[in-house]
Amino acid sequence: MNTLDDIITSLPLIKQYHARDTSLYRILEKIARQESEKMFDSSAAGGKSLGPVGEFYFPYYKMGAVDSIDLFGLDELILFAFYWTNRKRYRKALDIGANIGLHTTVLSKCGYQVELFEPDPTHFAKLKEILSANQIQGVVAHQAAVSDRSGHTEFVRVLGNTTSSHIAGCKQPYGELQKFQVPVFDIRKLIRSADLIKMDVEGHEATILEATNSDDWNGVDAVIEVGAPDKAKLIFNHMQKIGVRAFSQKTGWKEIKILEEMPFSYKDGSLFLSKKTSMPWDPF
Repeated sequence: MNTLDDIITSLPLIKQYHARDTSLYRILEKIARQESEKMFDSSAAGGKSLGPVGEFYFPYYKMGAVDSIDLFGLDELILFAFYWTNRKRYRKALDIGANIGLHTTVLSKCGYQVELFEPDPTHFAKLKEILSANQIQGVVAHQAAVSDRSGHTEFVRVLGNTTSSHIAGCKQPYGELQKFQVPVFDIRKLIRSADLIKMDVEGHEATILEATNSDDWNGVDAVIEVGAPDKAKLIFNHMQKIGVRAFSQKTGWKEIKILEEMPFSYKDGSLFLSKKTSMPWDPF
């Protein structure tokens, strides 16, 4: 096993240290970065290994200021460890904001059925290439976004960092931009088809989540990136209103009781939403 394998295997055992302000997190973050750089320091084939998840193909790929190495940061490894630990608890996942397919690849390697959504046509093409190279079958892939309605909407591609591309109006764009129409799916027609949602939608998360009601969450949990403090407040108030619990990486996955415990950006790590009384880190 390599060092990243060891980190993936150990993360479920130290969930209280997943908070970014702990000393152990900062140490593991540096090690994960170093090891991720080593994974991509060869121009050879894109074979990668992540502990119990196993081996898979993932190439070096630049997305403006962000590249493949950035997709293997410690916060991502925490989610991969969660997927593996819960591979018998959850069966079907929605990957909303799939980027170039790393989460879908890991989820599939863990045995999940995955339905994914990625509106950027360039990312979507790379995603399809990666899934094919890994011989992953059965994934339902949509070149589309998810929102609080069905139809079409304007999408903004940020050329300097295409991982920051977003539905128009969700963020303050910067640099050179491209704008075009993309199809959107209504979250209310999707949420009850899965039992786990991974959501990274660059500022559109509050709009999506506010469209859900209490019954929608009876059989599904979600891990979400929150884009800004105003989005965090909207999500916190809505989940309180409909009786869905929130747990934050920011607090070592403790249940959130006050707004200040919410993640306010990606720098605070992920948010977990569920009707469960705790975030499940123990094997099923």
